Amino acid sequence: MNSTPEADWLNLLIGLLHGAQLQLLRALDALGLAGQVHGQPAWPWARRLSGENLLIDLGQARNLAWTLVCVALAVLALLVALLWRRRRFYALALVPMLLIAAPWPEAHVVLVPATPTSFQSSPTGFTAASIAKGRALYAQNCVACHGADGKGEGPLAASLAVWPPNLSGPLLWRRADGDLLWRILHGTRDAQQGGKPTMPGFGGKLDEADAWALIDYMKAQGAGQSLRALGNWPQPIGLPDMAVRCGAQPPRLLASWRGQRVRIVTGNVTPAEDPRLVTVQLVAPSEAALAAADCVADSPAAWEALALITGTDRLAGTQLIADRDGWLRARGEPGKAGWSDDDLLCRSERAPAALAKNAALPADGLGALIARMDAEPVRFVKGGFIH
Repeated sequence: MNSTPEADWLNLLIGLLHGAQLQLLRALDALGLAGQVHGQPAWPWARRLSGENLLIDLGQARNLAWTLVCVALAVLALLVALLWRRRRFYALALVPMLLIAAPWPEAHVVLVPATPTSFQSSPTGFTAASIAKGRALYAQNCVACHGADGKGEGPLAASLAVWPPNLSGPLLWRRADGDLLWRILHGTRDAQQGGKPTMPGFGGKLDEADAWALIDYMKAQGAGQSLRALGNWPQPIGLPDMAVRCGAQPPRLLASWRGQRVRIVTGNVTPAEDPRLVTVQLVAPSEAALAAADCVADSPAAWEALALITGTDRLAGTQLIADRDGWLRARGEPGKAGWSDDDLLCRSERAPAALAKNAALPADGLGALIARMDAEPVRFVKGGFIH
């Protein structure tokens, strides 16, 4: 996780850029000025403001931040000129001075090519069922080039003009989900080779629901590959939604507990209830009658999704903890008694400093782990720093 001092202000800047463009698109859609593409409002321009490029060039990011400050002051000066006639000349004279003094960033850094779906978001909600659907579609359409592990080393990869990207790295977290959708359905081209196609579009075989399912699967796959290679989740991954039965009550979605910490206990073990957590036991459908917890999930898709995210074929006995916002944060390995700080797999190195300002850590391992989770929540901005 990232702990650089630039993270906070840069995440704020990237979030503002994204939010402003998204609100503009919504306004255009409300006025009937934005068309529909793949079931959602389409971005009407060929360019958009980039957040991901600002991570690479912090100098340009600072220029953009100061330029926005100057523009805001110029707008304020115009408002003052309208309301305060006696000082209107001075306020109006300030406007061009601010615009000239602004350190305008280079256009090629801030403006990047956009797709009509750049600001579209997945309607799936990252569910276990969507991940399972994406897994089957990936095996049918993607594995030959991208490989079974998503690292871009499939049997046909070497024959391609451009080597496929590594989907197990940070690529999926840096790029807008809508841009990934467009590339799956419409293909990709290499701008440095005169627009030569580098990946075919699958719009003739897949619809947008299929493409979103593929994106969900690739994120889950990337999380598992990262955990295998690095021992942690360097990019945050959510807890997939699934149906849960609690006693005789009707089934409810796991997402309905958002705002509370959730612990998933897999396999036929007897989980100890804890008031600090909502405990859900995940079992195979054939073993649902043996479940000992009050709340049980028995979806095969849920089992497969969590096995994929944890990068293991032996999920039974694993425990997972998600924070109040639904991010997976900790994993307890099968056979391990108790919890320790080493089990926190999605973390920030700034957490100990944050904890130092608070009370001493609880004596029990789970309490200490929860304290770290609460002290440093995931502050994920698409295309920005993590944490």
